[in-house]
Amino acid sequence: MKLLFVGAFALTATLSFGQITEPIDSTSNDNNVNLNETLIIGKGVIDIVEDRKTPVAVSTITTETIQDKAIGNVDFPEIFTTTPSVYVSDQSSGFGDSKMFLRGFSSQNTAYLLNGQPINGMEDGNLYWSNWSAVTEIANAVQIQRGLGSSKLAISSVGGTVNMVTKATDKKQGGYVRYNVGNDSYQSATVAYNTGMKGKWGASILFNHWQAHRSYAKGTNGSGQSYFVSVGYKPNERHNINLMIFGAPQEHGQNYSTKSASQWKNGKHDKKYNNTYGYLNGEGKNLRTNYYHKPVANLNWDWSINDNLSLSTVVYASTGTGGGTSGVGRATNSANLNDNFEVNFDKIVTDNAAIDGGIANYRNGSAIRSSVNNHFWYGAVTNLNFDTKTGWNFNLGADVRFYHGDHFQQMTDLLGLKGWQETNASNGQNVVVTETFSTNPWSALFKHADRDQRTARDYSEDINYQGVFGQAEYSNDVFTVFGQAAISNQFYQKFDTWNYGGVETASEKVNKTGWNVKGGISFNLNDENTVFGNAGQYSRQPFLDNVFEYNKVDLRQPEVKNEEITGFEVGYKYQTRNLRVNVNAYHTRWGNRFLGISGSVQVENENGEIQNRSIYTSYTDVAQIHKGIEVDFDTKISKAFSLYGFASIGDWKYDGESPFESQFNDDNTIFERGNVDLTGTYIGEAAQFTFGLGTKVTFARGFYWDVDFNFNGSTYGQVNPEEVVKSKLKGETYQAERISPYARVNTGIAYEFKFGAQKIKFRGNVRNLFNDQYISKIDRNGYGYGVGRTWNAGVTYNF
Repeated sequence: MKLLFVGAFALTATLSFGQITEPIDSTSNDNNVNLNETLIIGKGVIDIVEDRKTPVAVSTITTETIQDKAIGNVDFPEIFTTTPSVYVSDQSSGFGDSKMFLRGFSSQNTAYLLNGQPINGMEDGNLYWSNWSAVTEIANAVQIQRGLGSSKLAISSVGGTVNMVTKATDKKQGGYVRYNVGNDSYQSATVAYNTGMKGKWGASILFNHWQAHRSYAKGTNGSGQSYFVSVGYKPNERHNINLMIFGAPQEHGQNYSTKSASQWKNGKHDKKYNNTYGYLNGEGKNLRTNYYHKPVANLNWDWSINDNLSLSTVVYASTGTGGGTSGVGRATNSANLNDNFEVNFDKIVTDNAAIDGGIANYRNGSAIRSSVNNHFWYGAVTNLNFDTKTGWNFNLGADVRFYHGDHFQQMTDLLGLKGWQETNASNGQNVVVTETFSTNPWSALFKHADRDQRTARDYSEDINYQGVFGQAEYSNDVFTVFGQAAISNQFYQKFDTWNYGGVETASEKVNKTGWNVKGGISFNLNDENTVFGNAGQYSRQPFLDNVFEYNKVDLRQPEVKNEEITGFEVGYKYQTRNLRVNVNAYHTRWGNRFLGISGSVQVENENGEIQNRSIYTSYTDVAQIHKGIEVDFDTKISKAFSLYGFASIGDWKYDGESPFESQFNDDNTIFERGNVDLTGTYIGEAAQFTFGLGTKVTFARGFYWDVDFNFNGSTYGQVNPEEVVKSKLKGETYQAERISPYARVNTGIAYEFKFGAQKIKFRGNVRNLFNDQYISKIDRNGYGYGVGRTWNAGVTYNF
């Protein structure tokens, strides 16, 4: 098996035209993704750029790199930081809690596709990597298309599109067993087996279990499983059918970035401090636990109708069950509850001196409850391709999705109480619940709170989507030109019970139309030089969370309109046998954006007492401009030595004035309206300057070492529009706090040897080799610590 390596520094400023971030193989000019070892499924719906003609900026990560870099105690998006304009933060938050930004855009505005299936949350666009840890085990390739990309769907690819392609049923019989260990007692075991194609049928299976007492920070223990089953059926050369089922149930403690400036700067706590973690009856307990199980099934059918015409279809379904816990507490006594309930304070905290973290704040009548997000989602994508064999290629397809979600809160640990009382703000009725529910993800599949045991939140929504798309492309030896268009309808309806006195109340039905158009052209100036450009415009429907009032089924007024995105991009590529260089420049304007921010204010109540009240502020017409330059190179200096690198410089700022409205969360009353001018304010959370270099040295066949250097700078905290207003009233210029730049060095070594038809491979990695201490982000909760030195090592036996 040929060992490929995705350079941690593949200077992918714009790895355009299907470039892979790996050292050039001097024995072959074919550097495209090698997907031929498996039965490729969904060819027409998976928008993977497999040639160098498509005029988009793209980086491709192969399965070999994923197996080297992402298997173990590493969040999957970490391997993307070897490409330009990618920033990952929150690594210390817990297993799978990392956040990825592409050209400064979060996951809400980066489209993620799995075998052609959109997987961003339909309510808010978010993607939680903890739900997708199985991808590290089953990914065949991952391709990052920055900017508009080549996807034909009307999806939220403001920053770009990430295509994840899983393994299909393997053609060859065999399998492997792998065992990994890592820091903080991390252990992982994987077993996989392929039957090979036995006549018309074949199957591949994989099972994995992992566990650790923490990922890095205190209280971030975790455990979970991954499972994958793929069954292939190929009745003849014209049909290829593949059914896949996979999932990754998991439970892990979380570490929120609620460290104050004094805690960080004065060294009050170390970098593993977690303010939601403490001790109860001598045992560690975290108020924050995430648990979820999201099994996915998809059925792919590729039909070669004739030599020119083919049809690809994927039908999919997914159910999600689970949620996240948090501590809830207040000064109380038995008189606050019904006579049948009493508070036993002795069971809440037995030794105050042993308390470290936030649990001590809740000892006077406290509990832990879970915010549940259960949903069922199904849909289909189909694409008809007509290849004239004369240079012209046409695609026509459809994308439909149906989604229902339920959101409520239920108790998970009463901490010695016999019941929990909540006052319904809409009617003042006291509701007492007594049942608790497990955070085990397998248990969550089957058991959750009935309506009479729900507290503080109980609402649901339906979201349906129907879209059609088309593309025309012409290609010859000199140039390639393409044009795409899509139009879609999105339906929304919200139902709320808790905020309407226990009676389910429905919103009106809402339909919104969206569309996109984009096109591009590339020219091969000669065998070594290529230039390209693309442009496009999106009119994207708002997320459901932005359409309706907070904690209500009423539509926001004025009505939230479609977001408008316009993008332009140009690029240049130079390639010889042993050197590739890419340069790319982009400009994206994201207008009419809705921005919702939670916070708190101090107010004086009717008794003259000062109290904190939580608020929610909405900004309904925010504009952002993201522009920048990306550069990358990779070179094969010798058969044993390769070098690669990247750099990206961004200039991301808000632009223009937006109306805003603030309301109290507990009673939904609006207390402030106005306008705020954010022009010139830097957009926070992601590094606007990134730089990387790396090398791979092969000592002998199957024995190699790699090292990656990554630098991040010009990172700002989240903008606080209220502070913007205050600064301008004082005649001052506001900017969010700037994070100190930081660098990390990651390294790994591997050795593989064969005996007969079997192979054994050893691989070890160290991340943040020099244990640098840094801040990865600042948000409204405070500082987010970076992760110090971590390690993992494993052995794989292939048979």
